[in-house]
Amino acid sequence: MSRIALVTARAARDLDEDLPPLVAALKDAQTELEVIDWDDDAADWSRFDLAVLRSTWDYTSRLPEFLAWAARASAATRLLNPLDVIRWNTDKHYLGDLARAGVASVPSHFIEPGEDAAHLLDRFLTAHASDEFVVKPSVGAGSRDAQRYGREELTGAIAHARRLLDAGRSVLLQPYLARVDDHGETALVFFDGVFSHAIRKGPLLRRGEGATRALFAAEHITPRVPTADEFRVAASALAAIPFATPLLYARVDLIRDGTDAPCVLELELTEPSLFFAHGEGAAQRLAQAIGTRLQP
Repeated sequence: MSRIALVTARAARDLDEDLPPLVAALKDAQTELEVIDWDDDAADWSRFDLAVLRSTWDYTSRLPEFLAWAARASAATRLLNPLDVIRWNTDKHYLGDLARAGVASVPSHFIEPGEDAAHLLDRFLTAHASDEFVVKPSVGAGSRDAQRYGREELTGAIAHARRLLDAGRSVLLQPYLARVDDHGETALVFFDGVFSHAIRKGPLLRRGEGATRALFAAEHITPRVPTADEFRVAASALAAIPFATPLLYARVDLIRDGTDAPCVLELELTEPSLFFAHGEGAAQRLAQAIGTRLQP
């Protein structure tokens, strides 16, 4: 019998709502599995035919350690999604790659450690007409360390950016696209390149609220049927992934700009929530895709 590892993190085990239904679906498919923390020093990854990343949500504060683990695990077993994808997708500099490939994306500008935050933020605001903008780390998830600002809050935004830069973290600046306040985000989920289901995620960043201190910000999730233009943008994002595809799983997060056109906010390929509760049969579809990867 094939044996797989579902890889999580100690802090995420009780928070990952996708884990129980996926475990049940894999057991129904007669798959032998274990749920293991990625940083469990006692784990022997060579015992598994596959190691599937699911909720390694603490990697953002431990990225070098996490990538070193992923390299070791990848040498011992088949890691999904693969190591090259993980290295690329865990840093939001990939958004620049998508934009250069012609994918409709939220405009993204970066400030690197050692650069002048005040000068580059001023240049960013000159280039974009949006009244509001977002400051967040280039390595981050769940809206941790992300905050929304108005132009009149420049002092606070510069201080936020400098805190991140002083910690050796690159900063991502994006205009805040106000359409998200009423339309929310659309997240499209794909297994083996095939669309499974989609959800609406309510707006996460509110003016005057500090960045969340939790592992991830609380989310309001409901099912959603994507529109044709959302499908087109999601397909273009998947086609622009600079590695062998289709991947075992992918989630494309879209928001609408001032012209009501969808654009990529994030491309989640490492450890995304997959919202099985809002897609009937979704856990079974992922279990089937995993089973396909186990075939010789």
